[in-house]
Amino acid sequence: MSALLEANTRESLKRSATRQLRLDGYVPAVLYGKETESTAVSVPSIAFVKTLREVGRNGIIDLDVAGNKTHKVIVHDMQVDPIKNHLVHIDFFEVDLKSEMEAEVAVNLVGEAPGEKDGGVVSLLLYNVSVRALPAEIPEEIEVDISGLNIGDAIQIADLTAGKGFEFVNDPDETVVTVLPPDEEPVEEEDEVTEPELVENTDDEPNKEE
Repeated sequence: MSALLEANTRESLKRSATRQLRLDGYVPAVLYGKETESTAVSVPSIAFVKTLREVGRNGIIDLDVAGNKTHKVIVHDMQVDPIKNHLVHIDFFEVDLKSEMEAEVAVNLVGEAPGEKDGGVVSLLLYNVSVRALPAEIPEEIEVDISGLNIGDAIQIADLTAGKGFEFVNDPDETVVTVLPPDEEPVEEEDEVTEPELVENTDDEPNKEE
């Protein structure tokens, strides 16, 4: 599955030009690949978000650059402003549909661990796992069922089932998720109440930068 996304080439890489692009509703981006020369482009922000929803995080996008050539790409990386929550930059990687590649795929936990009901804490250690596959076979996410995990149990890469079109690259012994025991350290209570030492108020104000 792929979707068409139009892109424009960027003539100026100055900060002022990049800032104006964002104000105009575009996202600065770069297109590159093993046999593709790095090219500065921009894409409409709203159209990109719609396209990504349509094909998925690892889906194939037909990137039409200035109406001259269409490139089969995946989104290799996205930078998002953590405060304003808008796209800052996108990396488009041109792929060869006939050659396998490695990609990072998000882990999605499903189910409810019995160990959590018993007071344990579900700890996700790998938010993404690496897979090898043809570009069109890269999964959207890896579902990991934790409904059988008790306190102290864990799921490793070796416990996951690869799909027909992909295999895991991570070390089989890597732990994906585990259920940690609850904190059993007792809170110590003092038998005797002691008065705190009196200290002078120095009125020191630390310097704060940014």
